[in-house]
Amino acid sequence: MAEAMLLEQCRTKGIKVASAGVGALVGKPMDATALEILQENGLDHPTHQARQLTREIAHQYDLILTMEPRHVHDILRIAPEARGKTFLLGKWQSDKPIPDPYRQQRPAFEHVYKLISEGTASWSKHL
Repeated sequence: MAEAMLLEQCRTKGIKVASAGVGALVGKPMDATALEILQENGLDHPTHQARQLTREIAHQYDLILTMEPRHVHDILRIAPEARGKTFLLGKWQSDKPIPDPYRQQRPAFEHVYKLISEGTASWSKHL
């Protein structure tokens, strides 16, 4: 969801946006509930496929945004040199973590959508 939102918010800025996970279900599509919520909010990302973050991927980007503090730790274990460019998506909301709604009911996805929306809107102002 965050990738789709940032792509939309940064489309006129010439910023490359992509996602990768620290525990990705590689090759899997976006969760159907997440995609449905995106579509209900005027966004779409049906071609998304999960990929695992690697050191090489981390090197390709100037900024790495994560959902939870433990993700920062995991990223720095994979690519220690990413320390100065890895932040929480909720940084501008007092470093608010964003929980993973995987395998939860729709209300959890709706809550996460709201948190991601706040985070991406804040970051897009700084990009």
